[in-house]
Amino acid sequence: MALVLVLLLPLSTGLARDGGQTEVEVLAQTSRSWDGALLPAYPPGQPEVRILRIRIPAGARLPAHHHPVINAGVLLEGELTVVAEDGERLHLRAGDAIIELVEKWHYGRNEGNVPAEILVFYAGIEGRPVTVLETDHER
Repeated sequence: MALVLVLLLPLSTGLARDGGQTEVEVLAQTSRSWDGALLPAYPPGQPEVRILRIRIPAGARLPAHHHPVINAGVLLEGELTVVAEDGERLHLRAGDAIIELVEKWHYGRNEGNVPAEILVFYAGIEGRPVTVLETDHER
């Protein structure tokens, strides 16, 4: 606990120096994906962080895929529906955060009239894929 306080002290001190103009909003903090499943342990290997901005045209449906790594995102524009293979759905609007499914087949669909843009952060392992398309792998 003392270590956490020591690490937070410089952050809070730095924020105080800007005259109180900086705001911090936690968009997501959890140990579970959006369907309630516990996130898996990180695999062994050299960590690699990847950040992707993904733009999905209005009316488009992404191919079925799964992620072998933990990832999270924030929908910047538009709307997006994520559908798991068991039929469970999550509907996102601009500003919503998502803790994505890991090792579960799903797809995204933009049912709106404008492009959806999502910023996704992947906590992967160097040299390994962050997304596996259904066409790349037989189920």
